[in-house]
Amino acid sequence: MLQPFYQKRYTEAGCDEAGRGCYAGPVFAAAVILPKDFYHPLLNDSKQVSEANRNELRKVIEEQATCYSVAMVDNEEIDKINILKASFKAMHLALDNLKRKPKYILVDGNRFTPYQDVKHKCIIKGDGLYASIAAASILAKTYRDDYMRKLHEEYPLYHWCNNKGYGTEEHRLAIEAFGLTKYHRLSFNIAAKQLSLDLEEEHVLM
Repeated sequence: MLQPFYQKRYTEAGCDEAGRGCYAGPVFAAAVILPKDFYHPLLNDSKQVSEANRNELRKVIEEQATCYSVAMVDNEEIDKINILKASFKAMHLALDNLKRKPKYILVDGNRFTPYQDVKHKCIIKGDGLYASIAAASILAKTYRDDYMRKLHEEYPLYHWCNNKGYGTEEHRLAIEAFGLTKYHRLSFNIAAKQLSLDLEEEHVLM
């Protein structure tokens, strides 16, 4: 069962990101402040929740959260500053847009760039431990999935409606066949030549 809060003294916001390891598209992040009595039996780390339940939870979170915000950093910015800094920047942007400023931040993971003068706590696998981080993971994931479906309409050959920009074999074979798009992360070394070597190594291992 998820814990409602890490501490009770300060107003607490949970933060999480989605899309950090993808080959294409932006990284999304969400910040969520939940009311003290919030509870939903399906709420969990977004990776542990079915797509249908994620979409249902998104509606509940948006309706019942004290406040929430979702932000993104695009692939061009990711290539300029690196994915780790881009993830932190997306979280900061989400925090900037909260209608209520938290006095304590819970962050999923083991690193974070401090946000203003607000105290924070990094928690490994926190999206499976604390409700506010889990809620942030749900929003970041669902908003990013919706965004990638829109990009799929522009570049259907890469099947982003299915893989959401992650490096699946389907996606890598599409890069091998059709090259990179303006939405791919060039700093991830995913050029067709390199991917061809990776795929050949996989087949040898198999």
